[in-house]
Amino acid sequence: MQCHFGQDTISLARHGALPTGVDFAENAIEKAKKLNDLLGTNAKFVHSDIYSLPENLDEKFDVVFTSYGVIGWLPDMKKWADIINHFLKPGGEFIMVEFHPVVWMFSYDFKQIEFSYMDSAPIIEELEGTYTDRNAQIIEQSVCWNHGLSAVLDSLIKSGLAISDFKEYNYSPYDCFNNTIITEDGNYKIKGLEDMIPMIYSVKANKMT
Repeated sequence: MQCHFGQDTISLARHGALPTGVDFAENAIEKAKKLNDLLGTNAKFVHSDIYSLPENLDEKFDVVFTSYGVIGWLPDMKKWADIINHFLKPGGEFIMVEFHPVVWMFSYDFKQIEFSYMDSAPIIEELEGTYTDRNAQIIEQSVCWNHGLSAVLDSLIKSGLAISDFKEYNYSPYDCFNNTIITEDGNYKIKGLEDMIPMIYSVKANKMT
């Protein structure tokens, strides 16, 4: 879910899965298809926003997977969780790894708290650059939401999934934030806040019936 240009989807295919990647960005899906053809993998890609996916995909899956920086673009966690339940086979597993909502509370330099931890009104900002190139000559409006852990976990539970594992981690595997330092094992932490804040979390859940 929210596969962008298909890097994770293609990686799963190379490990033997028969994956389907979904994203609402048409250009990203076109790029994913080109990469899939170039690498000779067997991934499938669907152009759809997550909430409309049942109208565009008629399959059930053993695993639903989502990772890093995706749920902040969605306003409704309950609807998101219901979509996950819809596409899982009975006994299927949902696997998620995501940036921690505590990270999104901070200003971009991590010097002060600017945003709410709890679900609230959308955060609307005008940003320069991108997360892959902070110096890119791009200025655009961003609309996102910060979803606290209770909103995410409760939505999954209320949708009918049984959570089997939940963990928090004090590092990021990607250098996608300002004011970071690299650790000995190649991960990233916020300078001055090392080991003080969670940066990512993971969830596993199963559809029982």
